[in-house]
Amino acid sequence: MSEMAGVRIEPWSEDDLPLLERLLGDPAMMSHLGGPESRAKIAERHARYVEHAADEPQFRVVDSATGEPAGWVGYWQRRWRDGDVYEIGWSVLPQFQGRGVATAATGQAIGHAAAARRRRFMHAFPASANGPSNAICRKLGFTFLEECRFEYPPGRFMSCNDWRLDLRGASDPEEPR
Repeated sequence: MSEMAGVRIEPWSEDDLPLLERLLGDPAMMSHLGGPESRAKIAERHARYVEHAADEPQFRVVDSATGEPAGWVGYWQRRWRDGDVYEIGWSVLPQFQGRGVATAATGQAIGHAAAARRRRFMHAFPASANGPSNAICRKLGFTFLEECRFEYPPGRFMSCNDWRLDLRGASDPEEPR
């Protein structure tokens, strides 16, 4: 799979459950998303990632130098504002944060989505207070549309920023803008 800035993305596999547990089971990692998920919820999510790999790609982010898992990035179909779009999300383990890993991996996932040519727009919905994730959107050329309220997890509303990227205009979506 594609490689940039010392990381590469690889298709999600059955073996990636421990990585997902580290990402989604950690209170600090999930502070902007309503807190850690239960082991059962993480296992359910993992099974969904594996089962729907063809139409909603999820990727393990790998440090190219060591082969060590560094995080996750993925995109999926969503109905938003009367249109069919992709939504993208990412998460990087603490020891890899602040090094451009999330930006590079997210750029690679955008390239994957743009090459598929199935949707025109991709949206990201980071929490309004999540400065690093909002900065990634800016670096990758997303356009800020508005602050909105999202129900996530179910039963909890959070304030998010709606960022949109035109995948048709992403001539080289792996390069940060």
